[in-house]
Amino acid sequence: MSTYYDDIRRVKDLDLPWETLDKSNILIVGATGLIGRALVDVLMQLPDKNYHLYAGVRDLDYAQHCFAKYKDETAFTVLRYDVATPVPFDTDFHYIIHAASYAGPDAFKHDPVGIIKANIQGVDHLFSYGTRHNLKKLLYISSAEVYGEGNGTPFCEKDSGTFDWLSLRACYPSAKRAAETLCVSYASQYRIETSIARPCHVYGPFFTPKDERAYAQFIRNILADENILLKSAGLQQRSWCYVVDSAFALLYVLLKGENGNAYNIADMQSNASIREFAEILASKGGRDVVFELPEQGVESPIISRAIFNTEKISKLGWHPRWKLEEGISHTLATLAQSKKTD
Repeated sequence: MSTYYDDIRRVKDLDLPWETLDKSNILIVGATGLIGRALVDVLMQLPDKNYHLYAGVRDLDYAQHCFAKYKDETAFTVLRYDVATPVPFDTDFHYIIHAASYAGPDAFKHDPVGIIKANIQGVDHLFSYGTRHNLKKLLYISSAEVYGEGNGTPFCEKDSGTFDWLSLRACYPSAKRAAETLCVSYASQYRIETSIARPCHVYGPFFTPKDERAYAQFIRNILADENILLKSAGLQQRSWCYVVDSAFALLYVLLKGENGNAYNIADMQSNASIREFAEILASKGGRDVVFELPEQGVESPIISRAIFNTEKISKLGWHPRWKLEEGISHTLATLAQSKKTD
């Protein structure tokens, strides 16, 4: 069975202008998150790394655990940094990938102000630093939630759905929308390139212990040899994408994406409801999906359908390599392997 570790090595097969990164410093903030960590792992697989990769993290101890395999690599450095604060360094980061985001269902209720400030100020801090330190391009990783609720037609990058902007839950998509606008504003005013990525629901093995999203809870159930517990009917439709495919897509946007443009990232062949995702995962883990439905009157999920059109990014040359069942299998095989070596 192939694993995440086999998959990240396929970065060598990508048809990308790697020479663009020659003699560059690359900063990834949010480097221990699901997507950020995959980006670090993917970029560290290239045999001829004529660049220096910096991993910006909030938790240095956790990062050193995540990236222990690179501790002797001269092309890799871990930096303690929180995007909610101004950048404290004096290094020229030529490329910045902003994968950090303050989010989570509990925070939506208890710290909506913190979510808004961190998401918007994070972009401002990075660009502000970049104006003084030779930044060439910033890749901003946004969210599927900027679209709101659609009409059932797959979202293209120019689409905009509906949302209750006066709800506390709106703190996250509102901040992400504003952050995107701030990106293109900096690009125009300060002549620094930017591209925006909007990943769909991304899944993979190395989510953080604090990740509260449904897919992470489902995987934790399987690892604990438990049935997957659904607290709704799970009918919400989602586009899904395996994290290695997502990391590859982000590199296409970084190296080929047009300035001021946004790109959806999803596998259009892996659209499934949350229930269907849970059922595939449970089947592969030898468990069942069980339901604990709330009583009537409980607030329904904010977005019932989030399906992406990915024609725009496909024109850059990116296409997903792993279908939903394959990505789930590789995720579980990787975690089983990691459990044996811990």
